[in-house]
Amino acid sequence: MSEDSPGTHPVIRAGTGPSERIHDRRTAGGRPAWRTGRVVPLLLLALIPVCSPAQPVASGGPLLASVGSAARSVPAIVPAGRSVPVVAAVGRDPFVAAWSWPLVPVPTVLRPFEKPPQNWKPGHRGVDLSTRGLPTEVRSPADGVVAFAGTVVDRGVLTIDHGDGRRSSFEPVNTTLAAGQAVGAGDVVAAVALSRSAAIPGSTVRSHCGEPCLHWGVRVEGEYVDPLAFVTDRRPSVLLPLDG
Repeated sequence: MSEDSPGTHPVIRAGTGPSERIHDRRTAGGRPAWRTGRVVPLLLLALIPVCSPAQPVASGGPLLASVGSAARSVPAIVPAGRSVPVVAAVGRDPFVAAWSWPLVPVPTVLRPFEKPPQNWKPGHRGVDLSTRGLPTEVRSPADGVVAFAGTVVDRGVLTIDHGDGRRSSFEPVNTTLAAGQAVGAGDVVAAVALSRSAAIPGSTVRSHCGEPCLHWGVRVEGEYVDPLAFVTDRRPSVLLPLDG
């Protein structure tokens, strides 16, 4: 059988003629080519780029350029018109909260808002904010006018009308304000009342938090909504098309 007969696949080494061809599976002597040592130089040549030492790169130099080039090449492996989630929204305006937090610094949320399926059914019509280790001052989250300041059952309640059908309510609190007084965003309007719990011996105000907390409720046109929507970024993630 000749070297070029069907069923064999010759491999030509660089710089040699047809007489120096070797088969990829068997040599003329019948032994595998990899055992003859004639394939080793080819393998070494293939490994040279991998084993080459890395060149030092100055800060902001070719390394960053290569990273940018790699990033630009990624869309080439994804079909045009497809979208992928992005970590940061490109071109999106920075988030600016409509209101400010009623406690400073930003507190821990002990219990989130739970919208009831119907107005008369159970839910959590507001958020419980931990006041443990924080100043007790309650601040108005926006400009407004005091709509109510008094006692409901056994706890002090303060309600501020912010206009446009929006109202904030806080409990349990102590306040010296009266209905009709104007307040500004960030003004101290009340103090968190101590809650009755095992952690606070001698406290006199009932609380459902189990620790010092402030309940903050918000209504828009009479309907309870999530207060955190006014102080946190709730905008949905944006999917950008890879082709533009």
